[in-house]
Amino acid sequence: MKNNLGKRIAMSAFGVMICAVSVGIFKIAALGVDPFQSFMAGLDSLIPIKFGTLYVITNAVLLLFALIFDRHYIGIATFINLFLLGYITQFTYDFLKTVIVNPSFPVRIACLVTGVVIICFGSAFYMTADLGVSTYDAIALIIVNTWKKGKFQYVRIITDLVCVTAGCILFMVSGGEFRQIPTIVGIGTIITAFFMGPLIEFFNIHIARPFLKGRKEGGPRKHT
Repeated sequence: MKNNLGKRIAMSAFGVMICAVSVGIFKIAALGVDPFQSFMAGLDSLIPIKFGTLYVITNAVLLLFALIFDRHYIGIATFINLFLLGYITQFTYDFLKTVIVNPSFPVRIACLVTGVVIICFGSAFYMTADLGVSTYDAIALIIVNTWKKGKFQYVRIITDLVCVTAGCILFMVSGGEFRQIPTIVGIGTIITAFFMGPLIEFFNIHIARPFLKGRKEGGPRKHT
């Protein structure tokens, strides 16, 4: 269903941009990034090219998976995410470094909590807009909705844990020091690995879907 196209496009753009900003906030917190970004951090430490370019290449590979098994999740938001999220994340991080200099531990915790809430909030908006999701988000959605395997929140936990493990392995293979691992796979990663799925679903039900349909239409409806 593609009604309210203008609103859907706005929700997609908003969701992608706010997720990119959240990743920059995670980096400032330095307590672990979200699971997919922990994988990207490990990959980034191994492959000597700019992060934005590496992000595009990695997501292009994941795009093939979605194109093969269910193209329904590929759309405007997918390509906005693929081509811009890495660069927006880097811009946000560089900017925040000039505003939040040598943050104390309480400030880092505050950044972490803010990042978790923002990334789940943004994810709910561009998922509900149904104009395409990120190539990584498409994996869990295809497993649940196309292959009919499990519930989204639990499948998402599994895919997140796979990313975290791969990120650590890649980081160590690249010559990284064990003491540096908590900056990419730390408290923040654990929190997002176990709570992103449930939090995204919470924002889907209580904010994103009602916003799309208008509150007068009542409760959320299943995706078709």
